[in-house]
Amino acid sequence: MSNETIKMTSGEYVPIEMHKVRVVQKLNLLPIEKRLKAIEDAGYNTFLLQNRDVFMDMLTDSGTNAMSDRQIASMMIADDAYAGSESFNRLQEAVEEVLGTEYFLPAHQGRAAEHIISQAFIKKGDIVPMNFHFTTTKAHVELAGGKVVELFTNDALEIRSDKPFKGNMDIGKLKDLIKTVGKDKIPYIRMEAGTNLIGGQPFSVENMRAVRKVADENGILIVLDISLVCENMYFIKMREPEFMDKSPAEILRALCDLADIIYFSARKISCSRGGGIATKNRDLYLRMRDLIPLFEGFLTYGGISVREIESMAVGLREATDWNVIRHSPEFIKYLVDSLDAKGIPVITPAGGLGAHLDARGFLPHLTSFDYPAGALAAALYIVSGVRGMERGTISMDRDEQGNDVPSEVELLRLAFPRRVFTLSQVKYAEDRIEWLWKNRELIGGLKFTEEPKVLRFFVGRLAPTTDWPQKLLAKFREDFGDSL
Repeated sequence: MSNETIKMTSGEYVPIEMHKVRVVQKLNLLPIEKRLKAIEDAGYNTFLLQNRDVFMDMLTDSGTNAMSDRQIASMMIADDAYAGSESFNRLQEAVEEVLGTEYFLPAHQGRAAEHIISQAFIKKGDIVPMNFHFTTTKAHVELAGGKVVELFTNDALEIRSDKPFKGNMDIGKLKDLIKTVGKDKIPYIRMEAGTNLIGGQPFSVENMRAVRKVADENGILIVLDISLVCENMYFIKMREPEFMDKSPAEILRALCDLADIIYFSARKISCSRGGGIATKNRDLYLRMRDLIPLFEGFLTYGGISVREIESMAVGLREATDWNVIRHSPEFIKYLVDSLDAKGIPVITPAGGLGAHLDARGFLPHLTSFDYPAGALAAALYIVSGVRGMERGTISMDRDEQGNDVPSEVELLRLAFPRRVFTLSQVKYAEDRIEWLWKNRELIGGLKFTEEPKVLRFFVGRLAPTTDWPQKLLAKFREDFGDSL
């Protein structure tokens, strides 16, 4: 199996879609005046925009990936039995085949799986080391009485870099933490395959082997989040010499075999809905089993539609198809490399999940307390209709004293749902980002007008600190005339 992309006679790098589009959904591109009104109505929070007002929805890949024809076909044979469903049996067979685990617990989505794991294993005062946190993961750990400690490497937060595995865990820091707090205070080590909040950066199999060695020496479990493992597998195959000749299925099994508990959001890994927890260990399975009927549903559906269970089974197998998993990373690389060549600050090397604009580099005149990533997300929507996601200080919660906690990085994430966008749409986004970069001094800050205490980035409402959105609109009309 070749790792190389298809080459053009010109030498230009162009990602090629290894699929054809058979079903389409209409898009709508509003005039800029209506886009400004839409973001005002949404409290300058892209999560609160109505989809009818969005042209390119790059908010997330969660539940927005395109399903395959085989997935859609599989939904027609769903067995809707409350208990003992044949659909669940087919899913369990797929989980065992792809992940190599005997025991499986369904949950309605990835954060539900996090909730079950946290409630089953964490007690008050526990410490959970991670290569990097995810927002809902951190919230569930803290809800259970624990604390997250991030043990990322020193190069993880570098904006411009050629380091291939910025998602690695720092083994020295892990050893020091265990020595400091004691192994009995650590219920498990969590590894996230494709660190969401620092640019979708992967970790290597070599690094996870090192984590496994430390875990075994101290009798500590490893919990592996494989929601974004497809992209992580892609980078392992492209960048880790030992695995360049291995199949995606072999790489995935190598990762899963190093974990005690595996969980995932099917909205990401299998382009379907739902989630689940998998393990080879019956005792670990039993510690979690009774929480599923309490919080999710019976053990053979876990709150998931049986139609989605059928599509999940097919999607898990497709998650080891090279032409499926390469699509998003190669489109992301195309946009990242194009923006980087123009001097626009982006996270490099290109990671998985999406292209990540460095809002601190884009808007150096704003501080973290001006919420630059949120301001950049709002500004990009105004000038383009492209909806991205703030991954910065707005995505942090305040400390116990009520103070804002500056994020380590301020990123605007432009997610690439699998098999959704065309290259012309990506080039449109690139054009509007370039124009915004040239007019970046017009962008001002944001302030909260309605602020939830937990996960405020989902439903919090903000307002601009000046009239900068109106100035941005005026400059757009000056440069583009009556163009959308």
